[in-house]
Amino acid sequence: MASAILIGCLATLGVIITILLFLAGGYLWWRHKRSQLQFIEPNEDEESSSGSMRLPQSLTQESQPDATLMPPSAKIQPQSQPIQNNINRKLNGFLNLKTPLIGAASPQTKSPGGSSNTGVTDDRITGRQANRSVSMVDMYIDNSEPSENVGQIHFSLEYDFQNTTLILKILQGKELPAKDLSGTSDPYVRVTLLPDKKHRLETKIKRRTLNPRWNETFYFEGFPIQKLQSRVLHLHVFDYDRFSRDDSIGEVFMPLCQVDFASKQTFWKALKPPAKDKCGELLSSLCYHPSNSILTLTLIKARNLKAKDINGKSDPYVKVWLQFSDKRIEKRKTPIFKCTLNPIFNESFSFNVPWEKIRECSLDIMVMDFDNIGRNELIGRILLAGKNGSGASETKHWQDMISKPRQTIVQWHRLKPE
Repeated sequence: MASAILIGCLATLGVIITILLFLAGGYLWWRHKRSQLQFIEPNEDEESSSGSMRLPQSLTQESQPDATLMPPSAKIQPQSQPIQNNINRKLNGFLNLKTPLIGAASPQTKSPGGSSNTGVTDDRITGRQANRSVSMVDMYIDNSEPSENVGQIHFSLEYDFQNTTLILKILQGKELPAKDLSGTSDPYVRVTLLPDKKHRLETKIKRRTLNPRWNETFYFEGFPIQKLQSRVLHLHVFDYDRFSRDDSIGEVFMPLCQVDFASKQTFWKALKPPAKDKCGELLSSLCYHPSNSILTLTLIKARNLKAKDINGKSDPYVKVWLQFSDKRIEKRKTPIFKCTLNPIFNESFSFNVPWEKIRECSLDIMVMDFDNIGRNELIGRILLAGKNGSGASETKHWQDMISKPRQTIVQWHRLKPE
């Protein structure tokens, strides 16, 4: 009796297990068939001709295929061209470098009126580069008299339009100061076309004279006339010293945009004594928006700063004061840059200045050297103002900002010791 009951229980259990296995198999088969329904069976003609697979019509912009789940040869059903292009890029499996990235300007855009704006971006970039070049030239326009008489230099300039060549002839010097114990000097001239300082030319040395005659000609080939407009001719007269460093006698800066190249030009220019305490140069930009009364100063970078530390470096930062009628209103400053004479700041400061007050305001910009122990030292400073700036270029920078609202005016400035 007991054995019969046991056999019946085992038989029932076996039936239950069989039913469960059957149900599990059916469920797995159903899942498999459902996954296959995600693709419509290909047409025989299409498959034989191209070997491609057709996707369901339900694929829309909101539901796009994942490249990892699709065959590389899959064809996309006809859609709008932008969507089609995006999907094709996904299927390719790599970024097509010919396709503009997000945020990049397309090579050709259409204005609302339908006209082509091809080249507008390039024109704007070229315009900004030209503005920067002109601003660099403005830094060297100085009509002030020399602080002391260190002589004059006689030279000529002409331009060969056919061969795009600038021709400089250094003729003579006059009334140069004596640098040697003999009461004379051994002068020569060093020539550069700024901002290029790497390529320098020099005249021959004229021994024991204060009125040298060089009569040497220099040719600057391959310079289009437009390129010369952003160059500054720098003539620097030195006294040669055989046993030590050559002594600087004086220098002349001639912005070539001021020269009329229609004919040969001859100049007598008074030499200016070199700055005894060069502090470096600062590149900054100004922009004023009258609509919201926002003045924006951007400190871009500095170069050739004066070394203040024992290691021949400085730890520069910039302190800026907004002033109204010589009263300090608001202060800003940049982070400190360690052990460098050529820091790149890229810091922008915005000030709220009403339009009717902008002409009475100024920006006092001080480049400082940070010191962990003692007091921070001033490296150099400039005052950007419309009336009494620290120099001609500083005043012009402010005036250009006012006369060209909503435009960013970029300019180099030479730092002053005080």
